[in-house]
Amino acid sequence: MSLKNALTGRVVWAAGIAATLVLAGCAAKTTTPGVAGTPAARTAVTAPAGLVLEYKMPAGRALTYLSKSEETQIMEIQGQSMDTQSTNSGTFTFKAKGLKDKNLLLGVTIDDVAATMVSSAQGDMSPNMDAVKGKSFDMVLSPLGSEVDVSGAEAITYDLAGDIRNLSSGFKMFFPDLPGKPVKVGDTWPSSAGTDEKTTSMNIRIDFQNVNTLEGFETVEGMECARISSEVTGTITGTGSQMGTDLTFSGTSKGKDVWYFAVKEGIFVKTMSESTTEMSIDVPAAGMTIPTTQTTKAEVKLAGKK
Repeated sequence: MSLKNALTGRVVWAAGIAATLVLAGCAAKTTTPGVAGTPAARTAVTAPAGLVLEYKMPAGRALTYLSKSEETQIMEIQGQSMDTQSTNSGTFTFKAKGLKDKNLLLGVTIDDVAATMVSSAQGDMSPNMDAVKGKSFDMVLSPLGSEVDVSGAEAITYDLAGDIRNLSSGFKMFFPDLPGKPVKVGDTWPSSAGTDEKTTSMNIRIDFQNVNTLEGFETVEGMECARISSEVTGTITGTGSQMGTDLTFSGTSKGKDVWYFAVKEGIFVKTMSESTTEMSIDVPAAGMTIPTTQTTKAEVKLAGKK
């Protein structure tokens, strides 16, 4: 068996992990306009002048979010197309524990989580997620949505085909970033997010740059919400090793977001995402470069509050 053939299945698996990482970064940062309801179902909210948006989490408040995503990855290897289909879902509860300095201290519980990954080359590669269900950690969130500290999530790990991963990368970019200045309808502001994902076989860096626009106001889940759209671009870089052979990842991503933030309550309510990533996986020892296209759809929404 040639090195190229021996590596093919392994590279599909490694790239499948990369697809999941891209999704984790995009899920809370990207959305598609118009999916929150028909125009007739939306309720206009009078826009105040110079609106200030800020996360508010008084001690004892608990917010439960439901996330779900679908990814499709197509790779071209030696003239053959290989597909990977992935679905992910999770339910997470954030409970306010007071302030830490000027930031919000939140206790996070993994209520439920499930993942499937099926490859045309490797078959079912779905990880068993039972080990992470019910686990908790503390995170620190700034009033503007910056995830100051999610290091506690690094201890919550699971096994994906022999590669040990943790949950920190998704929570590093869970909450959308607010402008940090008064804004009115039509105003824009930039934001950025990034995360390093380190597993036993790979080290991948994902960075996103957003241009956010306050488009208007709607009533969502009974709350008056700011509707914000975001144009998102991203880069992926990284290295890995399979069967003692080095891999190099590089790529770019584009997406469009719409997300909803309850103005009075200071609560993130909903986001939906669509993005496309073009990535190359270089395998120098095998003398090949594998072009890869990934498409992702994701949604995060508030499922309950106390």
